[in-house]
Amino acid sequence: MTTDRYFPPSPSLLQLFLRFLRFGALAFGGPVAQIAMVKQALVEEERWISPERFNRLLAVMQVLPGPEAHELCVHLGMVARGRIGGLLAGLGFMLPGFVLMLGAAWLYTQWIAGHPAMAPVFLGVQIAVLAIILRAVQRIGTHILEDRLLWLLAGLAFGATLAGVPFWIPLIAAGAVYAAGGRPVVVAAIVAAAAAMSTFVPDVGPVERVGAAASEPGVAALFVAGLKGGLLTFGGAYTAIPYIRTDTVGRGWLSDASFLDGVALAGMLPAPLVIFATFAGYVAGGLPGAVAITAGMFLPAFAFSMIFFERLEAIVENPALHRILAGVAAAVVGIIAATMVQLGLSAAARVSSPLSAALIFGSALLIVWRWKGKLVTPALVLGGGIAGWLLTP
Repeated sequence: MTTDRYFPPSPSLLQLFLRFLRFGALAFGGPVAQIAMVKQALVEEERWISPERFNRLLAVMQVLPGPEAHELCVHLGMVARGRIGGLLAGLGFMLPGFVLMLGAAWLYTQWIAGHPAMAPVFLGVQIAVLAIILRAVQRIGTHILEDRLLWLLAGLAFGATLAGVPFWIPLIAAGAVYAAGGRPVVVAAIVAAAAAMSTFVPDVGPVERVGAAASEPGVAALFVAGLKGGLLTFGGAYTAIPYIRTDTVGRGWLSDASFLDGVALAGMLPAPLVIFATFAGYVAGGLPGAVAITAGMFLPAFAFSMIFFERLEAIVENPALHRILAGVAAAVVGIIAATMVQLGLSAAARVSSPLSAALIFGSALLIVWRWKGKLVTPALVLGGGIAGWLLTP
C-alpha cells in the first residue's frame, strides 16, 4: 500500500525566481485563473503541498487584504526556500505586469493622452469599465453581505462616502458595529462616535477636490496611497479603487478619465488587477511615483506572509477577527459602490451622445453579467473602444 507524499522542493534561488516569473508572465484572466494555474503546476503536478493545505491557505489569503494570488505565491516561495524564497517568488510573479504597465503608462502619457482622435475611443473604454466595476461590486457583495446588518452597514458606508465622509470612519465604525453583534446600546454609541468624528474631521470628496488647486505629487504620498490600498483591499482588487482614486484623482494629480483608462489597461495585462496603481503613480509622478505606489500596494501582500508565516492560519481562525473583518468588508462594498457612482458622473459629464453611452454601457453589462472567462475583460475593453469610435456623432 502506497501513501501519497508531498515534498517541498529545494530549487536554487534563481530557479525559484524564474519559475514564478513565468507564472507572472502567464497571469492573464484575474485571480481565479491565476490561482488555478499555480495550483495545477505546484500542487497537482509537482506536489509541493497537499491540496487540503493549499485550500486552507487560500481561505486565509481571501480573508486578508491584498491580491490573494500574489500572497499565495509569496507563501509557496517560503515553503520552498524560506523568507528569501517568498520575496523572490512574489517579485517574480508581479514583475512582468509591473514592467508591462510601465510601458503602457509611458505610451499613454507620450502618445495617447490629450490626442483628440483618441478621446471617443477611451471614453468608450471608460464606459465599458464602469459596467465591469458594477458587476464586480455585485459579485463582491454576494459573498460579503450575508445578513441584514451587513447590508445596512454597506448602505451607510455608501451614503457616507457620497457625503464626503473620510473613508476610514465608516470602515472603523462598521467593523466595531458588526463585532458588537448588533447590540442596540453599543451600536448607538459607535454610530454617535462616528457621526462626531465626521463633524470634527471634515473631508472634501474626490470630485470636488479636483476643482481645487492640485498639489505637487510626492513620492512619499504616493507610497502611502498604495499602502492604504494594499491594506484595505478586501474581497478583490476592485476594492482598492476608492483609496487610490482619493489619493491621486482627489489631489488633482490625474483625471477620472485617465484613472479609468489605467483600470482598463490593468484588466488586459498578466498581473493582479491592483497593478492599475502603477499606472496612476506613473501618470501622477513619473517613474519614481510608479515605483513608490506599487511598493506600497504590494508591501502588505509580502509582509503578511513573510512576518506571520508560522502564525497566519491561527490568527485568522479567531472568531472576533472574523466579525471585525466582515464589518469592514461590508463598508468597503458601500465605498466602492459610491466611488463607481462618482466615476460614472464624471464620465457622464464628458458624454456628448447619451444614447450611444447607454448602448455601450448596457451591452457591456449584459456581456459581463452572462459570460465568464479570462478573455471577457480584455474583449470588453477593446469592444468599448471600438464602439466609442464608431458611435461618435
